Amino acid sequence: MKLYKVVMKDAMRRRRRVLYTALGVAVGVAAFVAVLTVTHAGEARLYRELDKYGPNMVVMPAINDVSLGLGDLRLGTLAVGDNYIAEDKLPQIRQIADGLIREALGIEDEGNIATIAPKLYMNTKVKDASVIVVGFDPEQEMLIKSWWTISSGKYPEQQDETILGAGASRILEVELGEKIPIKEQEVTVVGILEETGSDDDYQIFVPLETVQKAFKKEGLISSIDVRALCSACPVEVIADAVNETIPGVRAVAVKQIAQNEMNVIGKVNRFMLALAGITLAIGSFGVINTMTSSVYARIKDIGIMKAIGASRRQIAKMFLYEAIAVGLVGGVIGYIAGTLLAYVMGPLIYEDLSISFGLQYLPHALGLAILVAVVASVYPAFRASRVSVSDSLRSL
Repeated sequence: MKLYKVVMKDAMRRRRRVLYTALGVAVGVAAFVAVLTVTHAGEARLYRELDKYGPNMVVMPAINDVSLGLGDLRLGTLAVGDNYIAEDKLPQIRQIADGLIREALGIEDEGNIATIAPKLYMNTKVKDASVIVVGFDPEQEMLIKSWWTISSGKYPEQQDETILGAGASRILEVELGEKIPIKEQEVTVVGILEETGSDDDYQIFVPLETVQKAFKKEGLISSIDVRALCSACPVEVIADAVNETIPGVRAVAVKQIAQNEMNVIGKVNRFMLALAGITLAIGSFGVINTMTSSVYARIKDIGIMKAIGASRRQIAKMFLYEAIAVGLVGGVIGYIAGTLLAYVMGPLIYEDLSISFGLQYLPHALGLAILVAVVASVYPAFRASRVSVSDSLRSL
């Protein structure tokens, strides 16, 4: 009879002990699988957001926070700087962005390349409800926010036309064609946006020039969204050039913001993986203890096998085969438990995170479980190979 068949029959005879041993490995494997699954889903979600927005940057007023204090008592911070950007800086930003894109990609076309969408945010009241009015360039904004969909009506074409976010339209209870006051200006509601799940749902979008006149902010904007031509465009380089060249503004590449978020996520993941490693280490000690106990319980069997010609190597292999069986069982259980745990952990760590079931981590789970079980069984296998026939006779 083949050695592995002997091990399989023995494992089936002692399947409860094998299962308990495998559970010690499965707990650690489950933690690893859960962390990897949640991390993968979180990264995929973040990169989908980046793909949706495109490689872009945001230009904001360069406002600094100054700490206020009285002795050792901290009184908070004070914002220093202008809250607006002069509109005449738009051509400079375009010149820098388009120039660096042409240089990076070897483009000779002299037309506009980057999409530059200025916005002016103002708080006001409409029908006794506090709302945010966003002055925007309809043509450029539609290029930036390609995911926008008009659920009813049309996109604004005139300076006195507006579109409302889905939430704002519900709160204000307005209908298409109705006029609403924006300070001393009146604009006509021509469209309602579909729900986006972002702040856009609760904002009113009015052409920039109209909002500037209504709030007496001619020539001023609150922020600028810049969308480059492609994923290979040097967005970070553009942001650095804007910061170095144009005073009073601060350009931030969205990829840099995402990278900072990923760094924080990475630290949390490393901490969770460390805990999973500790759990695996504890599980390996359980394997060592169980397998060592198995050696003492089977001294008679080992002696008989040696008496009929089994070598030390065959005895050691028998225990290693058993460890592989324990690893396989523990890996499968750990993978299933880890995937189920990811469904629970995911929405707690990342809001509205969708976890998808996949088999990509099953080989990792099996490999890790088998590795831990085999390494933990090296010492018991060595002890088993050292058992002599005389020792087995004394155990009778």
